[in-house]
Amino acid sequence: MARIAVVHREKCNPVECGNYLCMRFCPVNRMGRECIVIGDDKKVNIGEELCTGCGICVKKCPFGALSIINLPAELDETPIHQYGENGFRLYSLPTPVFGKVVGILGRNGIGKSTAVRILAQVLKPNMGGSEEADISKVIGFFKGTEAQSFFEKVRDKKIKVSYKLQAVDLIPKKFSGKVRDLLKNADEKNQLKKVVEELELNDILDNSISDVSGGELQRVAVAACSLKKANLYIFDEPSSYLDIKQRIKVSRFIRGLAGKDTAVIVVEHDMIILDYMADLIHVMYGEESCYGVVSLPKATRTGINVYLSGYLKEENVRFRDRQIVFPDKPPAKRKQESVFVSWNMLKKRLGSFSLSSDKGELQRKQITGVLGENGTGKTTFVKILSGVIKSDSGEISKKISVSYKPQYLSSDSEAVVASVLRDAAEKFDVQIIRPLGLRPLMAKKISELSGGELQRVAVAACLSKEADLYLLDEPSAYLDVEQRLSVSKVIRELMEQNSKTAVVVDHDLLFIDCLSTEIMVFSGKPAVRGVVDGPFSMEEGMNTFLKGLSISLRRDAESRRPRINKLGSQMDRRQKEQGKLYYL
Repeated sequence: MARIAVVHREKCNPVECGNYLCMRFCPVNRMGRECIVIGDDKKVNIGEELCTGCGICVKKCPFGALSIINLPAELDETPIHQYGENGFRLYSLPTPVFGKVVGILGRNGIGKSTAVRILAQVLKPNMGGSEEADISKVIGFFKGTEAQSFFEKVRDKKIKVSYKLQAVDLIPKKFSGKVRDLLKNADEKNQLKKVVEELELNDILDNSISDVSGGELQRVAVAACSLKKANLYIFDEPSSYLDIKQRIKVSRFIRGLAGKDTAVIVVEHDMIILDYMADLIHVMYGEESCYGVVSLPKATRTGINVYLSGYLKEENVRFRDRQIVFPDKPPAKRKQESVFVSWNMLKKRLGSFSLSSDKGELQRKQITGVLGENGTGKTTFVKILSGVIKSDSGEISKKISVSYKPQYLSSDSEAVVASVLRDAAEKFDVQIIRPLGLRPLMAKKISELSGGELQRVAVAACLSKEADLYLLDEPSAYLDVEQRLSVSKVIRELMEQNSKTAVVVDHDLLFIDCLSTEIMVFSGKPAVRGVVDGPFSMEEGMNTFLKGLSISLRRDAESRRPRINKLGSQMDRRQKEQGKLYYL
């Protein structure tokens, strides 16, 4: 069995821990051998050859800075890339397939972006050493696999890559012109007009890059990537910031790039969209910030179900101690609980945008999922319910106490997470803190958190407050698949146990499907007019929403997860003929 030792250098704090506590308690060090030593940066290094795997240093470190991991025997090999001594390791790579869209599915922090950066030739692999590896060494590493052929083509300059990075919010920092200028510079295929129309970018072509929204910026990035003349297109999280309608369009657009001489690779956390977009799936597993492993490719349905099961049969590896199960959720009528709060003829104007609603009501013990395009007033409506802004006319039946998690989260605070989550830690350790994996973050400052960490802290802070109504705006943003399902379970169980009510705005259909007991639908013209309808029962609300997307959903026979039917397929036609778009 292979053993690796990882030092999370940002957490290692010798001064605060009591002068290298791990070194003083290490049994090998106490026998006079140097297993744990002080590095040049005054942080510790661990000699893996001497480490016995006792785990004493891990238990003694008060900051969780050390990980000692016993890997499966199959991984007793050189990693394709390692970030320094005692750093994160990536084993193997996904394989591009010409004519196919290959998806990558896995948790945050296990090397998905590292893997695609290597394929995009942005990062040169080092084969576990301190120097960049020669291309011949990389080819030898993958001898006898599809990846060997890929890197031989890289060596012979037969592969040209176009890569859309994950952090599209960095684009305005590198480009200061108009959208039109950025896309013209990228247009090597002379297809600017066609791509702009397909991705609906005409209205923002003359806008400055610094003025476009997150969703617009994402579509601009996808367009720029696709306009490059390449035979491998890589998209890292192309659905972020997009509403479900835009996600469907972008998915179809990306699928259209794959051809006889063109391969596409996509990293995505929205499982419904990944399922819809990809032909093959690589499951990635490992331990966050420690190591990542890429599985052999599998058919999309099989790959996603294997990921949910937590067990790779061919590799004989169990990478999760539990299955992710989707409850069988047959369409049901809206329950008649006691009315909790109601509204009538609400209207609000913000500049040139207007929002209106007829009658509506929220019931106790219900979770209302909110669906609709960006720019149709979902956040405005939630802010009216929360009291952050007032409606111009209409009325809400009574004043209620509200806990509100906004869409956009501030990371400027120097407060420590433990102080922000004091109430949650005291009252809801089992219900919130542990399921959301927040214990390791307690000593961090808010300003030091990643997007996903900040989101989980914000959700926990919202849910731990005493309130009648919980309003969460896009709580799945920045979270990986498992974190999204954990958040949905936490919200659902808290509302049921405490007889509370929640309204959740989100664009991940699977997340909304898992979480909601009823649905509200926002329609209208983005940035011009928004209309609030509902709440409806799940069946009626989803049917109303899916009709506007021209798609239908079915349940997977094995995992019971929702899947989008292939457009025009027998199941798609049958469900549309029966008017039951939200699976039979």
